[in-house]
Amino acid sequence: DTLAARGVAWCNQLFAIERSLKAVSAEERQRQREIRSRPVVDAFYTWVRKIAPNILPKSLLGEAITYALNQQESLEHFFLDGRLEIHNNRAERSIKPFVIGRKAWLFSNTARGAKASAIIYSIVETAKENGLKPFAYLEYCLEQLPNRDLADPTTFASLLPWSDDLPRHLHLHMA
Repeated sequence: DTLAARGVAWCNQLFAIERSLKAVSAEERQRQREIRSRPVVDAFYTWVRKIAPNILPKSLLGEAITYALNQQESLEHFFLDGRLEIHNNRAERSIKPFVIGRKAWLFSNTARGAKASAIIYSIVETAKENGLKPFAYLEYCLEQLPNRDLADPTTFASLLPWSDDLPRHLHLHMA
């Protein structure tokens, strides 16, 4: 039983708790996290602080400990809202096509091209995350924007991917 294996066991406990909470409401998930996950996280960080002085900082385990300590505040954000995930897998999956395709996007060799690419990519991924058909959503926005007062900040509220004002045909689960 290595120290690294113990660290992984703490993480596995947290992921097991998350799997068991998959079908509950966000409010119940947040409540259960405080009851079930908070003690695991607290015990993990107590353990990490206890072993840290005895681990070489430049070793793989030392780097993992430093990372864990530096990320504690970020990790604990999942306690704030039951809708938040404990991991960033969804974000990682969302950026993977962008990372893979970046060499093919020669127009991104300027700051303006990179910014344009990032904006469009963010819009597409946000549309996907909100259950929209990305192409149909972009098409709708591009058709609507010329007819709107762009100086009015409220103009954009009804076009945001989570807006209830969007037409039903833009949603993946609707015709």
